[in-house]
Amino acid sequence: MIIGKTDLGKFPVILAPLEDITDSAFRNICRKHGADMVYTEFVSSEALVRSAVKSSNKMLFDETERPIGIQIFGNNVEAMKNAAILADELNPDLIDINFGCPVRKVAMKGAGAGLLNDIPLMVAITREVVNSVKLPVTVKTRLGWDENNKIIVNVAEQLQDVGIQAITIHGRTRAQMYSGEADWTLIGDVKNNPRMKIPVIGNGDITNAPKAAEMFNKYGVDGIMIGRAAIGNPWIFKDIKAFLLHGNINPPPGLPERIAVSLAHLKLAIQKKGERKGIIEMRKHYAGYFKGLPRFKKVRMEMLTRQCFIEIEEILLDLSMKEIDG
Repeated sequence: MIIGKTDLGKFPVILAPLEDITDSAFRNICRKHGADMVYTEFVSSEALVRSAVKSSNKMLFDETERPIGIQIFGNNVEAMKNAAILADELNPDLIDINFGCPVRKVAMKGAGAGLLNDIPLMVAITREVVNSVKLPVTVKTRLGWDENNKIIVNVAEQLQDVGIQAITIHGRTRAQMYSGEADWTLIGDVKNNPRMKIPVIGNGDITNAPKAAEMFNKYGVDGIMIGRAAIGNPWIFKDIKAFLLHGNINPPPGLPERIAVSLAHLKLAIQKKGERKGIIEMRKHYAGYFKGLPRFKKVRMEMLTRQCFIEIEEILLDLSMKEIDG
């Protein structure tokens, strides 16, 4: 799959943009574990044009994270244009427009998935962004606003016609949020629409390698995107690639590897955000890193009270020794 000048190879597996999750530290970890491409957290166009430091910082990335896309959102054409220009100046590999975020504070203000209720504005924003930057522009969206308005086949055509170079589709409506099962049939319809010439990436409920292979084979998508299933589980990218390319089922990581990778992740978070903030923001990942480990709940609660890296490291190394000693 090729987007602009970026060749993502066969069966690309991509890290989805996730608010408060896909920061630079986590993107680095996922790239090291096989993610073919990563995205920033979504960045508010209105905040960017006001020069909000927090939003500007969300766009920063290391060269080791490439290929990477900066994702922006908003509902104002001029603000989105200016935000895209700011993102373009940082020279990521592409700029992505978020037309899929379902959370109330975004969608009910007419941004993210809220634009599925205003397709002319969605198209106008996309056209302006495409015409204002040098980099490839892509879009991430959903099937439609609700069950009675699954309009993605037509919307995808319109967005392609104004110049996007790939589209990612989450197989739910805005009304579903993250409930129920993702419906990939319409994603397949977009991919198999003879008018569509750009790559189509599918997203939703990919939790393991066999499921990823099923989506590629059944719906013919050009790539897949992994979101929540990657939290505390960066191995999912290598696992999927091993199965897709070689038919191999990787064994799950053992406790020493889980500890080593989680500590590497924590070190990166501290390096980039400082010890206090890095430790606090890392807490949401521990349940994933140690999922299924007997008696980990008590250990996790202990970790949540610690305020420095050395103490957390000691807890995890002690956990490893206890596991070895039985």
